[in-house]
Formats: sequence, structure tokens, C-alpha cells
Amino acid sequence: MESGLKIEPILILNVRAFVMLLVLSASTHAFRMGSSWRQASDKELTGVIPARATVINERIETEMRTASGVTDGHGKFIAGVVMITAGYAAEGKYSYFFSTQVAIKVGDMELKPGEYVFGSHRTDEQTLEIKFYEAATGKYLGAVQAIADKPRGPIRSLGISPPENGKGSVKVGRFAFQYALFE
Repeated sequence: MESGLKIEPILILNVRAFVMLLVLSASTHAFRMGSSWRQASDKELTGVIPARATVINERIETEMRTASGVTDGHGKFIAGVVMITAGYAAEGKYSYFFSTQVAIKVGDMELKPGEYVFGSHRTDEQTLEIKFYEAATGKYLGAVQAIADKPRGPIRSLGISPPENGKGSVKVGRFAFQYALFE
């Protein structure tokens, strides 16, 4: 009987330790999954965004000080930058270069990993229409409405926020539209 009493507390401790390890492991994994996307650093963005974006048959200079992007911390990025389109065929049609290394959904558009360009025009005081095109071909993909966002802090040319629960936003000046990670 005595040997059974000595083994039982050890077994209980081992089972408790095992359960605690399982809980800790699961919560650590859940924490990483929920917070893995973050703002990309300037250094990271220079590795993802080209100094000259290839748009159809032109190589258009990008304005790196306007670059914005996010990373999953495992080498995948969603990033964008303003292009200097003066004197190019793109002038007036699109002025932003956008690259995604993961599939995303913007409005009704499913953007596969790749390079895109987009342009915008105001439809009224509260709305900006954003039109997306494939960068390599210039093929029109679709449009999304960006809605005026209440000003919070400085207004940037372009800002991409990390997705939370699979959804993030892209700000163009004071206007914003949503994107969602897509599989």
C-alpha cells in the first residue's frame, strides 16, 4: 500500500506537468498566429520594393520614402510605394506600385501573389475609387471604394496596416480600403 501512495503523487505531478506543457504550447502557438504580421522596416522594404517598378514596358522610378508594408516575419510581404509617373504612359492612370507575396482579397478582387499598380480618383468628398491593374500587362482587374478616414496623426501618401484576424487596411492619403488574407 505504501508504494502505491508514493507513486500516485508522482503520477499526478507528471500528468499536471504534461497538461501545463500542452496548454503553454497551444497558447504560445495561438499568440504567434494572432500577432505574426507586423509593420515592415525600411530596410526590409528596400529588399521588396524595386527602385524602378516594371509597368508594362516601362521601368518607373519609385519614391522609397513613401513605401509602406507589412510582413508575416517569415519572408512574406504586402507592400506598396508611390511611383513617379511624370513623363510615362502611366501618368494619370496609376500612380502606386503594390506587391503581395500572399493571396489577398480587395473588394471583389482576388489578388494572387504578384505585382500590381493602382490609381485613384475622387468620386465625391468622402470616396476615392481605386482601380487595380496587373503591373506586367496593364490588364484592368477591378475597382474598390476607399472611404474617407477620420484623421489620426499625420497623413501619409500610402500606409498599409498589418492584418488582424485576417483583415487589414490600405490608406491612400486620408482614404482607406480593406484587404483580407485569402487562401
